[in-house]
Amino acid sequence: MVLSQMDAGKALTAAAAKGNTGEVLRILEECRVHPDTLNEFGRTGLQVMMMGNSKVATLLLEKGADPNVQDKQGITPLHDAARTGFLDTVQVLVEYGALVNMPDHNGALPIHIAIREGHRDVVEFLAPRSDLKHTNIHGQTAIDVARSSRVPNMIDLLFAHIHS
Repeated sequence: MVLSQMDAGKALTAAAAKGNTGEVLRILEECRVHPDTLNEFGRTGLQVMMMGNSKVATLLLEKGADPNVQDKQGITPLHDAARTGFLDTVQVLVEYGALVNMPDHNGALPIHIAIREGHRDVVEFLAPRSDLKHTNIHGQTAIDVARSSRVPNMIDLLFAHIHS
């Protein structure tokens, strides 16, 4: 079955957003759609996928999706996974080459977002891989973000990685 580029992107992103692995696979293979095909909003399956479904992420990445695709605000799928706190999705993205030190347009790294949202397990995973001295557009490092977010024990967690 041949789908127009727009229909293909719409179908793929809809299936990814619902976390429907079987439908994502069918569209990729039967319809021969590239995993980075855009929907009508200019977003890929990896950008709109159900973040808690690491199987969809793995499938799209195995088929060649770009883990570092950015939206208009510079947000990558890793920023989104860090924001939502899904460690398994964060791990899959990093395994497939997602750049942990790619800032969004506010200069925030995924770790800054995970700190702000209080996702301790994601911060623990990202901390040894991240540039903890990187500053956002407000001049804040990861420690500064932790101080202003007031998430209990987050500063101690970061200091453990800075001094190790």
